[in-house]
Amino acid sequence: MTSLMKKVQILISANLHAMVDSALKANSLAVFDQYVREVEDNLENLKDAVATVGGEVKTLQRKKAALDQQAAELDRNIDIFLREGKEELALAAQSKLNSVNRLIQNYAEMLQRQESELQSLKDARLKLEAKLTTVKQEREELQALLDLARSKELTVRTIKSLDDLMGAGDADIARVAEGIRARLDKATAQSEMLASSLDAQMDEVLERSTLESQLAERKARLGLG
Repeated sequence: MTSLMKKVQILISANLHAMVDSALKANSLAVFDQYVREVEDNLENLKDAVATVGGEVKTLQRKKAALDQQAAELDRNIDIFLREGKEELALAAQSKLNSVNRLIQNYAEMLQRQESELQSLKDARLKLEAKLTTVKQEREELQALLDLARSKELTVRTIKSLDDLMGAGDADIARVAEGIRARLDKATAQSEMLASSLDAQMDEVLERSTLESQLAERKARLGLG
């Protein structure tokens, strides 16, 4: 369980800025796809761990409840034995009650530990699911940016070819090339507007992630967690 939690913490703390930079430099979303695969695998493991520990908690609760009931019954019996003057039976019952109470204390401590671990697993699952959602959103934004970049690269190559045509000396070819060039200029302007919008959205997501992290640290410092 400790090993799983370490892996999950590493995935939760993954640096989105670094992933974005890596994807842009490599002109590939492989780093995002690998992260998504790792998160989804660990989420499955977390769900299984939550079910396992949750079952252990229920078992401990059931056993402790049975012991509580047994202790209450022994306590009543001791009073009855004493009222009836049956000292030996009262002593035996008291000894048994002491043993049961020790067991109850042990179960209570185990139950507290397991409940704490269960809550930690649930919290980790929620955080990892939130991180996965954010990363998938980032991936979509980056996919659009990379597609736009490839399109603009194609535009540049096309414009170069048109420049070559326009310099060929044929007036008709030059007019056709100029018309195509004008359409490409318009498409490029539209692409730049889209890129600006995508950049703004990406910055907003990343800024929100930073702000949420700062608020979480402040809450922890103020004991509001």
